[in-house]
Amino acid sequence: MIRMNNPLLSKIINDEPLSAADGLSILRARGAELTSILAGAHQLREKVFGDRIELCSIINAKSGKCSENCSFCAQSAHHDTNAPVYPLKSEEELVAGAHAAAAAGSHCYGIVTSGTSIAEGRERETILAALRRIRRETIIDPSASLGLLDDRMARELAEAGCVTYHHNLETARSFFPEICTTHDYEEDVETVRAAKRAGMKVCCGGIFGLGESLEQRVELALTLRELDVDSVPLNFLNPVTGTPLEGANHLSPLDCVRIIALYRYMLPSKRIAVCGGREHNLREFQSWIFMAGASGTMVGNYLTTTGRDVKIDLQMFADAEVRIDVC
Repeated sequence: MIRMNNPLLSKIINDEPLSAADGLSILRARGAELTSILAGAHQLREKVFGDRIELCSIINAKSGKCSENCSFCAQSAHHDTNAPVYPLKSEEELVAGAHAAAAAGSHCYGIVTSGTSIAEGRERETILAALRRIRRETIIDPSASLGLLDDRMARELAEAGCVTYHHNLETARSFFPEICTTHDYEEDVETVRAAKRAGMKVCCGGIFGLGESLEQRVELALTLRELDVDSVPLNFLNPVTGTPLEGANHLSPLDCVRIIALYRYMLPSKRIAVCGGREHNLREFQSWIFMAGASGTMVGNYLTTTGRDVKIDLQMFADAEVRIDVC
């Protein structure tokens, strides 16, 4: 039972959505006040998820030469980085990745491609065929992150067995033009809506440490709440040499903890996973993600950077007294 010794918790218990001002108070909390905020976030997580967490994995199915100019991205053709460049992996490779993810305990396995979207033709058919096989051959829930969607493609993915569509908004609408100018924010929002119309769950979050303000971190949370997404991946910038943000260093470990807590309070019933940049930004505070309200995390490698050894993460989960939810 949640004890009502926290005014923000009291609001949530009474089904009163938190305001932007409430969100800012979380991001500004320090010392004992932050400790109280974290205790509430922990209670909110346990109320919905108990002591269980979910793991997710991805495969960088098609890498590099993206026409978008997102200022944080190593795969953008607009930036000079050492990111790998290769065409779409084969159906066999995509399915093999799903088997490996399931063996590692992941619930969700994401097929991620660079580029604005996947056009009709061989690449789309390869992805659809892989999704069908993953549903037949594994117990894992397949996910896809293929860029912008229209209703037709969304239906094709759902019919092939794609359980979740992943599409981050990246940042607040008001800050987005500072990060990307090659497409409009509303196109991303419409992709989220198209995935929902097709009956897929939607995994949609953002990346922090881009130079956004505290107010804009709250703004993104409010947008995600309005869109009623199913799960929220929280990423923290790991600056890549050759990108416009290569020298950025905007986050401390406790900044990350406060962001996680903000999203647990603003979206109390949603799955919240800590994904990219965990190792670089949280450092010795990685186990705090669960006290801050996260109900899952990504394991294994990311798109263009190496993740932590899974054995080390498994020990961290045990030390934090959380249990991996079995598929």
